Amino acid sequence: MSASETPRKPRGRLFFANPGPTNIPDSVLLATAHHTVDFADPAFGEVYWACIEGLKRVLKTQQEIFLYTGSGHAAWEACLANLLSPGDTILVLESGHFSQSWGRMATDLGVEVQTVAADWRRGVDIAAVKAALAADTGHAIKAVGVVHNETSTGMMIPIPEVRAALDAAGHPALLLADTISSLCSLDFRMDEWGVDAAVGGSQKGLMLPTGLSFTGVSHKALKAHESSKLPKHYFNWSAMMKRPLKSFLGTVPTSFFFGLQESLRLMEQEEGLENVFARHTRLATAVRAAVQHWSGNNGPQLFCTTPSRYSDSVTAVLMPEGVDGDVFRRVAMQRFNLSLGGGLGPLAGKVFRIGHLGDLNEPMILGTLATVELAMKVAGVPHTPGGVDAAIATLA
Repeated sequence: MSASETPRKPRGRLFFANPGPTNIPDSVLLATAHHTVDFADPAFGEVYWACIEGLKRVLKTQQEIFLYTGSGHAAWEACLANLLSPGDTILVLESGHFSQSWGRMATDLGVEVQTVAADWRRGVDIAAVKAALAADTGHAIKAVGVVHNETSTGMMIPIPEVRAALDAAGHPALLLADTISSLCSLDFRMDEWGVDAAVGGSQKGLMLPTGLSFTGVSHKALKAHESSKLPKHYFNWSAMMKRPLKSFLGTVPTSFFFGLQESLRLMEQEEGLENVFARHTRLATAVRAAVQHWSGNNGPQLFCTTPSRYSDSVTAVLMPEGVDGDVFRRVAMQRFNLSLGGGLGPLAGKVFRIGHLGDLNEPMILGTLATVELAMKVAGVPHTPGGVDAAIATLA
């Protein structure tokens, strides 16, 4: 094939191993294909409120939930706009691309951003968080923002340790947590961990299409909302509280709720939420075993270097020096119909990412790993063959 020819699309179904959006179960797809209904109809209200209770169960909260038509970024903007005022300070704990992204969003909204900087391969040092909070004797910091699972680096940040740092400093700042790539894949305990606002989205662990997002909000955060001065209209929680469904100032995306009802049924009744978490841990361990095996012969290696912070929903793989991760991903896609996640921000071309969250099982993971190894061989990426056997050894 010449350089000018368009690659022919491989036969067979797309093998999707991105870390979000994720694969959607057939029964959820069918549920979202529900005919149009009146969102003011009491029959839909039963579905809606059942879904709200289900979200509270997976967030492990008894507090308030607000929903939006938009991706997780919409929920983050709603969170900031409803809790802060111009000139307020938020302390952002660095973990990768998305922690930086929320910092840039806060800056654009007129909020002062203070960052606890970190090496992206290790994540924020909790001791540095404690020091930053202890130094803020005047309590200028109004909120602390942390990404529970950093999708760009394959890293989990322990939120209970952040809560402990706040408590040790006697600091009144709100604790804001991004659960977008952790909820329903990793255990999350909003009330137990003292999280004041938890931001989530539909397209990852909840196994739904992109476009529905939400914020779990504590009573303390609702009190702070009363004095927030940042501009807001569609995202205004006070206005939402006056609506019959306590969310959505416009049309309610009814189809999402039929899909969400089915997704919650699959996780809670058919599999059991604790089993969902155990499955994610099991499959993530297999992926990491394969990458660690490939790392021989100067091959790819795990980007995250802190085992206690390994993510159970996504693994970021650092390519060998001089090897372009995006070129490798094109080989995987164009030759074998395998879609992998790319590096974000400064990691573009340096890493690729394997998503292992949502609706997946052992054959899907092993198929992904086998094709990654095949693509590495075709693309001339140095590695030690046999990563799939290493994965099988953890699963057997």
